[in-house]
Amino acid sequence: MPGSNVDFLFALFETQRLLRLYAEKQARRFGLTKAQWSVLAKLERTEGLKQTEIADLLEIQPITLTRLIDKLCDLGLIERRSDDSDRRVNRLYLTEAARPLMRKLGRLRNELTDTALAGLSAGDTRLLVAQLEIVKDNVREAIQHPAPAPTPNLLKESTYG
Repeated sequence: MPGSNVDFLFALFETQRLLRLYAEKQARRFGLTKAQWSVLAKLERTEGLKQTEIADLLEIQPITLTRLIDKLCDLGLIERRSDDSDRRVNRLYLTEAARPLMRKLGRLRNELTDTALAGLSAGDTRLLVAQLEIVKDNVREAIQHPAPAPTPNLLKESTYG
């Protein structure tokens, strides 16, 4: 099974890249970038998040998020509200004007999913998702409990031997 590891990573990374490109292209139909769509989607799931929380969830720098939020505020899709317990903190909320767009983006998400999963049965899809959850858990565990670094001799053997 040694070659399948390389094939797996290549297939996973290439699939993710293509999905991201496709989502970016489709988001433009609504005058949004995929990054803006991601912010809106996070807020739809959990309104009232702090900007720093969204930056962490999306794994982007706070300054990058600030620019995205500024643009979404300018479009009238989200609003900043002061935190009741800390005036330095802004919490983010979707505006009422964003609600119809979120319904359209929900349909777009379904279209993207249907396109990506075309040719797979419902059972195949459930199995794929379950298997990806296992992969995700394995990687999360490896991040939380990394294996010890190889000794120099092991590294030398694997590199040259």
